[in-house]
Amino acid sequence: MFARIAIFSLLAALVNAAAPVDQQVGFATQNGGTTGGAGGSTTTVTTLAALRSAVAGTNAKIVKVSGIITGDGEVIDVGSHTTVVGVGSNSGVTGGGFRVKKGTNVIFRNLQLSKSPAPTDLIELQTSTNIWVDHNTFTSDLDHGKDFYDGALDMNHGTDFVTVSWNVFSNHFKCSLVGGSDNTGDEDSGHLRVTYHHNHFNNINSRTPSLRFGTGHIYSNHFDTLLDSGIDSRDGAQTLVEANQFTNAKADNPIETTLNGGFAVQRNNVFTNSTLGSVATGTLTSVPYAYTTDAASSVAGIVAASAGVGKVTGL
Repeated sequence: MFARIAIFSLLAALVNAAAPVDQQVGFATQNGGTTGGAGGSTTTVTTLAALRSAVAGTNAKIVKVSGIITGDGEVIDVGSHTTVVGVGSNSGVTGGGFRVKKGTNVIFRNLQLSKSPAPTDLIELQTSTNIWVDHNTFTSDLDHGKDFYDGALDMNHGTDFVTVSWNVFSNHFKCSLVGGSDNTGDEDSGHLRVTYHHNHFNNINSRTPSLRFGTGHIYSNHFDTLLDSGIDSRDGAQTLVEANQFTNAKADNPIETTLNGGFAVQRNNVFTNSTLGSVATGTLTSVPYAYTTDAASSVAGIVAASAGVGKVTGL
């Protein structure tokens, strides 16, 4: 009797267990997984020139950014098999951004990324696979026009197997675009598989994310003050949207499908001062990896405590 009760208690604890804060989950774990520069050399950089040099090439490497490096408005190209990680709670890049182009197996963690002038995104993933973007803080401002800055985190040209976890996105017009154009179905269809979980989207105008053609799993995020549009599934994209908290999502529809021909399955979400409109129901009801959702009613507090820079030790 006691053994049976113990087993039931253990199973209940596992079902209700909180999602792990320092563990890779999602599409980045597929296709062989994403290890970044594990096992390679480690370099610490403090200047833009040193950063550009350190992240280039395809040898395995860990590049630690110490302090805030001021960019020149141009992309910083990151080679395959690379981990880029910020030191402490105030390290990263302002006035520029990273790009992974035709690369694979790259990790970005614990970085402060801000105010990159268009057309340079804070992070752009182009024709690349197996990327993990985790525990970063992306911020700009809404003082300029919507085209002054470009994307905070954009993916295009057939990029695939990406996880975006435990990040803070704040004060940005065009936050995260997945699929660069309505005309890129030939290269994007069957790709653009991306997981967004436990992110805090705060005071964002649009694209949280906007997803064309691809497959999106969006769970246990806090969408806090969406000004124009939120999740936009379009051009045949399939999204599974579950266990999220939407607060003050003043967009016409925080989960948009009908405007641009996409699909979504939405379940166990909480809408506070936010109204869910019509959703074109999709077919994505499961994903090929294990994951743990947190209850939507608890997500705001969980994400506030653990998302963004300075929350993971031992990096």
